[in-house]
Amino acid sequence: MTLWAIIPVKPLKRGKSRLSSILSETERTTLNQSMLVNTLKTLKSISEIETVLVVSRDPSALAIARDFDARTVLEDGNPELNTALRRASMVAKAYHANEILVLPADLPLIKTEHLLEFLGYGTKPPEMIIAPDRRQDGTNALYINPADLIDFYYGSGSFSMHVDAAKKKNARIKIVETEEFGLDLDLPEDLEKLTEIENRVKSVSQA
Repeated sequence: MTLWAIIPVKPLKRGKSRLSSILSETERTTLNQSMLVNTLKTLKSISEIETVLVVSRDPSALAIARDFDARTVLEDGNPELNTALRRASMVAKAYHANEILVLPADLPLIKTEHLLEFLGYGTKPPEMIIAPDRRQDGTNALYINPADLIDFYYGSGSFSMHVDAAKKKNARIKIVETEEFGLDLDLPEDLEKLTEIENRVKSVSQA
């Protein structure tokens, strides 16, 4: 089987605009760059993933991706996220990808062992492994096998929509709810939560 990981990336200078009340544009750009690099390093460390594909309309983000030997798709104009993912999945399937993992670049707690555990829940198609955000609204990680099992429904309420779509295909569904997959950085309260978790981990390690 051939597994491709797809990372959708918003323009690095414009992404995370909802953090503008506490972070400057430069700080948000640096944050976006560091999270993308961390995601690329993590995915490239997993031998089960044959190819990493970054889709973005930001040439800077794609240049970073190529530094990690990832394939890239430059989006024209300002496509909606689901449209961009459909195009990226078409590229993956054209190269005979059987399985697809969609992983956003804004999950700061994700490490190699978390993704290996996530992918380890896979058995045989048709199946979907999905991790919701901590609000049980969005989708923070999505694995589908076969690669064309369902359409993409990212946006408000995507978690339940992805689950419903998989049910209609009679697919096996595994829901992964962990702190690592649940935390994405969209709002100021998310950064506060990240600081809280990091301080807790530091306290435990020093105990």
